[in-house]
Amino acid sequence: MGETLPNDAVAMTESAAAAELARLAAEIADHSRRYHGEDAPLISDADYDALVRRNAELEAAFPQLVRPDSPSLAVGSAPAAGFGKIVHSRPMLSLDNVFSDDEAREFVARVRRFLGLGDDEPVALLAEAKIDGLSLSLRYEGRRLVSGATRGDGAVGEDVTANVRHVIGLPMVLPSDAPVTAEVRGEVYMTKADFAALNARQAAAGAKVFANPRNAAAGSLRQLDASVTASRPLGFLAHGWGEMGAVPATTQGGVMAAIGDWGFDIGALRASCADIEAALAFTREIEARRADLPFDIDGVVYKVERLDWQARLGQVARSPRWAVAHKFAAEQAETILLAIDIQVGRTGALTPVARLQPVTVGGVVVTNATLHNEDEIARLDVRPGDRVRVQRAGDVIPQVLGVVPVDAPRGAAWIFPDHCPVCGSTAVREAEAVVRRCTGGLTCPAQRDERLRHFVSRQAFDIEGFGSERIELFAGAGLITRPGDIFRLGDHRETLLSWKGFKPVSVDKLLAAIEARRAVGLDRFLFGLGIRHIGEVTARDLARAFGSAEALRDAAVAAASDPDALARLTEINGIGPIVAEALVDFFAEPHNLETLADLLGEVKPEPLAAARQTALTGQTVVFTGALTTLTRDEARAQAEALGAKVAGSVSARTNLLVAGADAGSKRTKAEALGVKVIDEAEWVALVAAQ
Repeated sequence: MGETLPNDAVAMTESAAAAELARLAAEIADHSRRYHGEDAPLISDADYDALVRRNAELEAAFPQLVRPDSPSLAVGSAPAAGFGKIVHSRPMLSLDNVFSDDEAREFVARVRRFLGLGDDEPVALLAEAKIDGLSLSLRYEGRRLVSGATRGDGAVGEDVTANVRHVIGLPMVLPSDAPVTAEVRGEVYMTKADFAALNARQAAAGAKVFANPRNAAAGSLRQLDASVTASRPLGFLAHGWGEMGAVPATTQGGVMAAIGDWGFDIGALRASCADIEAALAFTREIEARRADLPFDIDGVVYKVERLDWQARLGQVARSPRWAVAHKFAAEQAETILLAIDIQVGRTGALTPVARLQPVTVGGVVVTNATLHNEDEIARLDVRPGDRVRVQRAGDVIPQVLGVVPVDAPRGAAWIFPDHCPVCGSTAVREAEAVVRRCTGGLTCPAQRDERLRHFVSRQAFDIEGFGSERIELFAGAGLITRPGDIFRLGDHRETLLSWKGFKPVSVDKLLAAIEARRAVGLDRFLFGLGIRHIGEVTARDLARAFGSAEALRDAAVAAASDPDALARLTEINGIGPIVAEALVDFFAEPHNLETLADLLGEVKPEPLAAARQTALTGQTVVFTGALTTLTRDEARAQAEALGAKVAGSVSARTNLLVAGADAGSKRTKAEALGVKVIDEAEWVALVAAQ
């Protein structure tokens, strides 16, 4: 059965078709680069597939117009410049797509025609869920993992070897029954729950929010700093292989079973099917379960089972003839946007949420959807009362895709608030940031628990025994609402003793720990306030520059209206425009000034001792690997006491790298840059000599 072309493709003139093919080649290449190379697509998968199909339709109608840069000849996109490159021993191909049962049947019909099979000759297929992730090839030599590479352009991929070692459950060594040389290929992915948690952390930190789990997984694996990858939960699902010293079976399913025995996750969503009808039944079953799966899938892949037939079928320019992806339709629906509410996160981030007229999307009733931030609201121009299109696309958090035009007047444009809806404090948006934040800080009820946790943390006031559970308990009971209340907790001793589990010994121990922190270093005091962008190092710089919290407060208040005062603030070592703006915003809020005054009535911040001049004064030091005689905090404190600045990554400005056991990429980079490298014993000797 041949493909039926749309009437407009048949009737189109050759010149018009050539012009449209040129436009499609450029547009698809741009979207492919954004999807594969930058993990930041601008359109949905369904819209992208529609462009690719339109290109294929025109090429079928005008085969003489197929361009050298046609999307039908391309695989993925070129490797990014920041990574090394690995040439695949065998090309990593893309799959052709089908979108209906009839197109899937036509795929099998083409297999029959190519192989010269009779109508009664069975064509068995392996059907497996198509997980929506980042393609990865893992190479084992001597049965040990030696490299990991992304698909790239199909011939050359990005070297992400350092990062793949952090993928959960990935075997580093294959068992003795595996071939000596083997390439296992599959998808790196992130579960829906892990994706939602990551996006929540990203939004709270004002960092990039990912559009979907696929982008999150790709962005997490394709990190130049492997420690970022290590901090994010990634899984790997194997679905094929490249070079293989000895193929362990004669069928697709048999080889995949062997790969599973070697320790790889090959997934449970697969079935050996006697024919295409059985494969289609499996697809309908999987699609019905799609919304409840822990990870995103966007279709089912059909592969000819017999490997000897696969070898005969071979490939076309960009895809194998023996496999095809049956893509699902996007999970979308239309409903009414009832209202836009603002949620305030634990770090003050204001996030808009669409309140929707309930609608079923992919088998799930949706009443809320994310609008991400004020830029997204402006881009979509959504307003309460609009009819909107909503998509789940397998995501845990549904999203609003856009407004559905209707023949009726629209409501007024929705204005993003510039004050916190919880505490009324000013909500500011820093330059180049996507998130607007409440400046209420310590006084905002929405941020209270998180701010108090930060206040008592080890790097701040370091109050022993004052963990998260006790903060929630005391705050929930109304005993503490701001930091100064912690130092008045002794007034509630009898109340505490009346609670279950609070004995006199433990209560008095906690109160004694609080009393011991009434005198604290000024740097710890400033860090404990939780001012945006004020980390430990910056707090220390401010403490040395101003000598008291009152002096810093007065300087920040003056800088709000006096350009000269603002300039003086930014001239301080380590204080740039962003930090200065954060200080001005914090001290411009009356609630914060009241909280500071209250806290200063309970606590006496102590000025820092003048830093002595040493051989390390002004030097930038990086620690890497496992330290055996020191904790990382001790090593940092030693360096800072000697006037050095401790950085987390190696750069051209690094003066010294202290390499502990199992030092990895940082040591390699330092040596390449000519940075001096010493071991832990040499560091200890260096400190002792100062």
